[in-house]
Amino acid sequence: MSTRTNYKDLLDAGVHFGHLTRKWDPRMAPYIFMEKNDIHIIDLHKTVAKVEDASNALKQMAKSGKKIMFVATKKQAKDIVAERVNKTGMPYVTERWPGGMLTNFATIRKAIRKMQSIEKLLADDTAKHLQKKERLMLDRQRQKLETQLGSIRDLNRLPAALFIVDIKKEHIAVKEARKLNIPTFAMVDTNSDPNAVDFPIPANDDASSSIEKIIDLASTAIEEGLNERKLEKEKAQADKAKAKQKKAEKAKEKAESTETKEEK
Repeated sequence: MSTRTNYKDLLDAGVHFGHLTRKWDPRMAPYIFMEKNDIHIIDLHKTVAKVEDASNALKQMAKSGKKIMFVATKKQAKDIVAERVNKTGMPYVTERWPGGMLTNFATIRKAIRKMQSIEKLLADDTAKHLQKKERLMLDRQRQKLETQLGSIRDLNRLPAALFIVDIKKEHIAVKEARKLNIPTFAMVDTNSDPNAVDFPIPANDDASSSIEKIIDLASTAIEEGLNERKLEKEKAQADKAKAKQKKAEKAKEKAESTETKEEK
């Protein structure tokens, strides 16, 4: 069976570069291949296997209609995540993680509704009667909320899982997910604890090429799941239409047969 990625692909993307040896977390030892120039080198064979595990799980989640939220607020990751994940239709957080995003989700939903009502108000004809100062104030408020919550505006319930780029930076998100038993997928560098997440992917979480590679693999797996879901739905609809047509044909045959008997 072919895997989604291979050693060379990951090597080319610089996924193998870890942190300085003095900054390491000993719990990452099983995923470290060697030390070179005081830098830990990640064992990419292990990464290939972990990418496969994570991708299969992500694909199944997407196939069953679940939402996976991506979290990446670090400078070199935010644009990559926003651009790639946006294509999958999954929610993502690339600005500051609002504390309580998961544990106090009702408040977040309230803020989203507030943003939507401001948008509605500004788009309405009545907004023309607002003073310039009021309008400006509302627009600033809307922009601020849009920046913070725009990518999760359609999230009506808690996500089924989190995909995190740097678990040290996003430790609050990891903590909230654990508290609520929400499964976590993450890129885990040599300075982090892989046991803090359910699906750790040993990888360089600082270089944009490495982030881009792993995010693309995760997004592709999600897209595969979404496509399979769509095909299954279409097949179910086609089967339903076929059965309906068969039923109608049978009823027609029955009616015609009755008519023939009556004529005789």
